[in-house]
Amino acid sequence: MPLFEVKQVDKDFYENNLKDFLPDKMVDIHCHVWLDKFKKERFSPNCVSWPSLVAVDNSIEDLLETYRLMFPDKKVTPLIFSSVGRYDDFKASNEYVKESSQKYNVPALLYSRPWESAEELEKELLEGGFLGVKSYLANAPKYIPDDEIRIFDFFPPEHLKVLDKYKMIMMCHIPRSGRLKDPVNLAQLLEIEEKYPNIKLIMAHIGRAYSPEDIGDGFKVLSQTKNLMIDFCANTLQLAMEGALDCVGPQRVLFGSDMPILRMRMRRISENGRYINLIAKGAYGDVSGDSHMREVDKELSDTFTFFMYEEIAAFKRAAESRKLTKKDIEDVFYNNGKKIIDETKKNLLQYK
Repeated sequence: MPLFEVKQVDKDFYENNLKDFLPDKMVDIHCHVWLDKFKKERFSPNCVSWPSLVAVDNSIEDLLETYRLMFPDKKVTPLIFSSVGRYDDFKASNEYVKESSQKYNVPALLYSRPWESAEELEKELLEGGFLGVKSYLANAPKYIPDDEIRIFDFFPPEHLKVLDKYKMIMMCHIPRSGRLKDPVNLAQLLEIEEKYPNIKLIMAHIGRAYSPEDIGDGFKVLSQTKNLMIDFCANTLQLAMEGALDCVGPQRVLFGSDMPILRMRMRRISENGRYINLIAKGAYGDVSGDSHMREVDKELSDTFTFFMYEEIAAFKRAAESRKLTKKDIEDVFYNNGKKIIDETKKNLLQYK
């Protein structure tokens, strides 16, 4: 039985819109891999609930099968890391990612915990063959209110020193309701670039700018960076993608998926500064309590394709708007990701 159904509407959308646009080889810079048995909480604090409705877990085999089903004529290499809440099994989750990385020869990041020492982090990174870290605001100290969480509360400076020393990757999901326009987020991104220039800093999700109201002067401020990279995973906002391209150029923009949630069949809209995922009735259980989900009638939902395709189609529109060349597009979907992965691996060889 297939992992999920690929309908005719999906095949047509891919053939007509994406197949010739995408390069033959791709790097997906943002993928979650974990097993349900590692979870001790279904909904993490500081986190929206709808992603957990798409898939209870995402094994490495499921991830690779997703690529086979969605991109039958492409070769996709993922950068994998876990999905871990504060009370989940960090050790088992990271061990599974390490084993998956070794078994299928794909690069991986460690899911870090801000409460561990720099020495512990360094040991885990080097012994596990990880290329850097991913963490999440839910791992910040519990006493900090959601809107007051800072990047340094879940990526403490002592950890950043380790990443800087080894010239590693830092996948950063910024916190705070202000998202990309939040001045504290912007100040700390600039501080990381200035104090830790060897870190390969990736701002995920275009800084969570899913609606036009999320952008503010974020791109203007970040345009002064020289190294910051931006991935557009789980984002379908053409305006934000154009802003990212204008801000850092196509050589510092990265394709990412945020799998497994991009298996969702949906269409995203924005209303009053809030993103809303339109879905078929009953497709993902009871969504009545989630303001980011809205069920629609069958006539409309029958036209929906995968979130993955919607994301790439939005970037295609942005690429056309900014007149990207074929080489630029290949950079975004393959070369940029391959470069930072290869550079990090090369840097770490001297420590083996």
